[in-house]
Amino acid sequence: MKVIISLMFPLILVLLCEVNGQRRRPPKKRVTPPPVEPVEPTELPPPLPPGPPSIFPDCPRECFCPPDFPSALYCDSRNLRKVPIIPSRIHYVYLQNNFIEDLPEESFKNATEVRWINLDNNRIKRVDKRVMDKLESLVFLYMEKNHLKEIPGNLPPSLEQLRLSRNRISKISPNAFNKLEHLILLDLHNNELNDAVFNKNTFKGLKNLMQLNLARNILRKMPPGIPTAVYQLFLDKNNITDIPSNYFKDFSNLAFLRLNYNGLTDKGLPKSTFNITNLLVLHLAHNKLTNIPYISPKLEHLYLNDNSIETINGTEICPMSLFSFQGPSSDLDNVPHLRYLRLDGNHLKPPIPLDLMMCFRLLQSVIF
Repeated sequence: MKVIISLMFPLILVLLCEVNGQRRRPPKKRVTPPPVEPVEPTELPPPLPPGPPSIFPDCPRECFCPPDFPSALYCDSRNLRKVPIIPSRIHYVYLQNNFIEDLPEESFKNATEVRWINLDNNRIKRVDKRVMDKLESLVFLYMEKNHLKEIPGNLPPSLEQLRLSRNRISKISPNAFNKLEHLILLDLHNNELNDAVFNKNTFKGLKNLMQLNLARNILRKMPPGIPTAVYQLFLDKNNITDIPSNYFKDFSNLAFLRLNYNGLTDKGLPKSTFNITNLLVLHLAHNKLTNIPYISPKLEHLYLNDNSIETINGTEICPMSLFSFQGPSSDLDNVPHLRYLRLDGNHLKPPIPLDLMMCFRLLQSVIF
């Protein structure tokens, strides 16, 4: 018995040591799972409950028909999924800030007299090509901030303003604008339009267009076929590096031109590019210019800030000879009309060159 106990005693000691060792070991840290990313709700908020009864029996319950404005229908910001039935007496329809995704053929079936439709900030992806067929009086169509991928078809000839900015438009069908001879304003800024979309016939039919906005697209070249009747042209925030010679030759009405935030260089600008007869305001900020381009005597506002201009030669950039108005009694009607010049953000150092001031005698503000 003593022999057995003597043999078991060392074994018991070993077991006790192991147990004590396990007790002294630090507890294992619990691994905390990463927080679950919030998931965007798949269900849209429910439509708002119907409002109080209207004095107009034909007023949709989900909309508001103001008694003092009987030709207007307010259906905005009501979580709508589709266009309600619009009474035929309505001229102005407000449907912005909803969740409308499609415009099927029957969307404006009764709205034959409507003149103004606002569908901004919806989720419209598809517009049936027959939706606009009977809207013969439509003048203003706003569909900004939707999910459109192309210009809606069969737009009525009566249209004067078409606003389609902040969509996903990357396609313009060949006949999209052919019948829109009354269109004055076309806004396509902040879409996905590239050079391949445009050809000389893209804007065919827009004989009276006054304002064209193609800013914030993915253009590398000046688009061909822009209507020469335009007064305002916006091409900011594209990737345009040069302008073809004589591009603006026939733009006799152009008064306002914006080309900020592009990649324009001196090499890409022929000398007389901006010698446009009636140009009043020219924006060329945030480009890669190292010299001031030649301008028209009638230009009044010139923005050249944030380029790479290092020197200014007033004699060279003056659109008229300095000798033609050196006398103190020179007729100010015949001197260059430039009144505002912005040059900050370049590599220039003061003072402002004297010949610059001698040329542009009407300058009221120079940001240097």
